[in-house]
Amino acid sequence: MQFWVVLAVVYLPSFQAAAWHHRKALYPSAYRIKRGAYSLINPTFQRSSEDISLLFEILLSGMQIRGEEHTLLIPDEELASLRSVKKLEVICEDVLPKRLSDIRRLTAELAQRLEPLSWPDFERTVLTLVYTSQTLAQITDQHQRELWTNALMQLFQAVQKDLRPT
Repeated sequence: MQFWVVLAVVYLPSFQAAAWHHRKALYPSAYRIKRGAYSLINPTFQRSSEDISLLFEILLSGMQIRGEEHTLLIPDEELASLRSVKKLEVICEDVLPKRLSDIRRLTAELAQRLEPLSWPDFERTVLTLVYTSQTLAQITDQHQRELWTNALMQLFQAVQKDLRPT
């Protein structure tokens, strides 16, 4: 009897830590939206096939995600004025990681995941991949360029891994 109690005391914290690790949010800022609107907590842009087509059209129009204030730039004024684009703005400005250290933390967590990404996490990972590739195109310092390239490749591998059939 005492053996089982000792075994439970020793292994229970590790099981709890493992369970917590799998429930840990990949994008914790999605639950801390600065704008204060309850409807924007854990925002997701794509809810229908029309939303998917709209995002594709926005990306093709030359959408840029930048690291500073007002990070989302959509050159097509008509697309930019759509009401549904508001959630995309919130995701790009408040949810996506912009610092290399945050992106590297994300890629490390993505590499350890065994289960498929949730739809919102997949969407955010693809948008982070877009942001990383756009940032990489502007970097001239060779060392920084290598670091951002590595992050880009890890994000790409995470998306590719998630798309593979299980």
